[in-house]
Order: sequence, then C-alpha cells, then structure tokens
Amino acid sequence: MSAAKISVAKKAIHHIEKKLSNNMILGIGTGSTVNFFIEELSRFKAHFKGAVSSSEASTKLLEAIGIQVFSLNDVNEVEFYIDGADEVSPNNYLIKGGGGAHTREKIVASASREFICIVDKSKMVQKLGAFPLPIEVIPESRSLVARKIISLGGTPVYRNNFITDQGNQILDVKDIDISDPEKLETLINNIAGVVDNGIFAKNKPEVVLVSE
Repeated sequence: MSAAKISVAKKAIHHIEKKLSNNMILGIGTGSTVNFFIEELSRFKAHFKGAVSSSEASTKLLEAIGIQVFSLNDVNEVEFYIDGADEVSPNNYLIKGGGGAHTREKIVASASREFICIVDKSKMVQKLGAFPLPIEVIPESRSLVARKIISLGGTPVYRNNFITDQGNQILDVKDIDISDPEKLETLINNIAGVVDNGIFAKNKPEVVLVSE
C-alpha cells in the first residue's frame, strides 16, 4: 500500500512541478497519501512561496521540511490543492473525513483554482457510501443532528475520543443513500449544528490521480 501511495504522490508532483512559480501558494490536504506527497514536495520547496494547510498535522510536516505555512486569510489565491479521499465515484464525487479534517479541507479546496485528488485504486467506487460519511458537529448539537440523520435513513455513530482541529465532534454515518451527492451534501449541511459533512460534490476535484 505504501508503494501505491508513493507512486500517486509522484504523479501529483509530475502534474504540478513545471507549473510552480516563486509567488505560488499550494493547498495541502491531510492523510497518509498526502504525507508521502509532502515528502516528495520537499525537493521543490524553493520553487514556490508556501502552502495553506488543512490540518495541524500537515502544518507540522510542512514546517518540518522548511515550507512556510500561511493562513488562508492572508493569501489571495491558492493555485493547486492536493489531497486524498476515502472514496471516489466515477463522477469525481468524494467522501472525505476519515481523518476528521474534512471541514478545513473543503474550505481550502473551494479557495483553490485546481483540486487534485490523489488516491490508490482501492478508493475508486461505483457509488459512494460503503465508507461511513463523517459529519462534523458542534458538541451541543450532536444528539439533535443524530436524530435528524436517523430520520434520513442513516445510522450515526459517535466517533469516540476524537476532537477536530476546530474543537468539534464527528458523527460517522452508515447506511445512508448517497445516490444524489449534491442534494445530500446540502441537506445535511442545512441541519442546525452541522459544521460540514464529508461529501465533496460542490467542491469535487478537477483532477483525480490514481496509483497503478
């Protein structure tokens, strides 16, 4: 599995390396595949200005190899956003959030000119939903949101002993119908107390790179 992740990380480097410029800001996601991408990126750190990170974990890795990390509030544009996924559909819709960072990931993706998703081929599916759908919730709203999710046909499971970088909690939802990802993404996000959910339909990637 590591070999596959290294392979697709190198594909992503090949995709962007000739387009890098001194003033460019990259968006960097979160997860094991992205960690390999960060390692590969270290060889090119002199070719771009810095990065916006989607998590504290990725920020630490970037800073450790000498890449300056900026707040999204302090940059005008993010050229490329590189991140992994837990599931990818044939239409490039995603489920993300296995690592609990999907809210910030979605924010950085929406701010980027091109979202490049990097995955091993096991993440490619015909229909989203085998992987539980993460929903970040404000702690006080967790039970309310869980009841609303049950009314939609889903089975919410509280992610024990996990707090997001924003100080919130996660419900992982099984058995929910994601045949219309855009509709469900909006429906869930309109529940009071939901911060964001792990469906990436409105902010799906322009490019999906898959390991051999």
